[in-house]
Amino acid sequence: MSEIDGMGTERAFCVLAPNPSAMTLDGTNTWIIAEPGADEAVVVDPGPKDGKHLKRVVDTVASQGRRVGLVLLTHGHPDHAAGAVKFAEMAGRGTKVRALDPRHRLGDEGLAEGDVVTTGGLELQIMETPGHTDDSLTFWLPADGAVLTGDTVLGYGTTVLEGALGDYLSSLDRLRAFSAEVEAATILPGHGPKLDDPLAALDHYIDHRRERLAQVEAAIAAGARTPREVVERVYADVDRSLWPAAEWSVRSQMEYLESRR
Repeated sequence: MSEIDGMGTERAFCVLAPNPSAMTLDGTNTWIIAEPGADEAVVVDPGPKDGKHLKRVVDTVASQGRRVGLVLLTHGHPDHAAGAVKFAEMAGRGTKVRALDPRHRLGDEGLAEGDVVTTGGLELQIMETPGHTDDSLTFWLPADGAVLTGDTVLGYGTTVLEGALGDYLSSLDRLRAFSAEVEAATILPGHGPKLDDPLAALDHYIDHRRERLAQVEAAIAAGARTPREVVERVYADVDRSLWPAAEWSVRSQMEYLESRR
């Protein structure tokens, strides 16, 4: 926890939620983002509906001499979004929650590709990066050269896919090209430690996904017919408690392979 809680950049500060698990790694990274000297902050992914964590985030913003101006969600999974409405109520001042999926918003304004958030003088650029989920977003903080990836790229390990693999591969390729173009300095993920070599991290993710895809294809060629049968072959060395999650990813990979026939 000491490595992750409190990490960040000049403008971004991580408050780690106390919800560690095989799926959430050390817990959910809640990001407080603000311009130096500004009196308003943006909070990204308030996290689960855990009153102590939400209060700690509110108190941390206040300790910086700021108030919460806006809440943003990278996607709607409960470990990132379940506490958002409660957090907005605790923050007061009619705080809004913006997300791609209307179901997770508080207020009328959403988020979409090309949007720019300027609360408190901050600049956050919004990119749609589906794959982990259909509503996954990435935020670019140009002043710090930081890419906030939610669950699209984690601090370690690999992410589970609920969306389409083709979408996810396209998102990774796009993030890799974008990060090279803007010379991104760091990735601030939704779980795990920050990554200070974005290109190496993205290359690893892309290579891993293509390697797994080849393994799934080989398993199918060897007679596996269901996601479970593929998992038993490809993920034999992975803790069985993670197999149900692996089946989600394998299902996406099997659909992707079928679509390419």
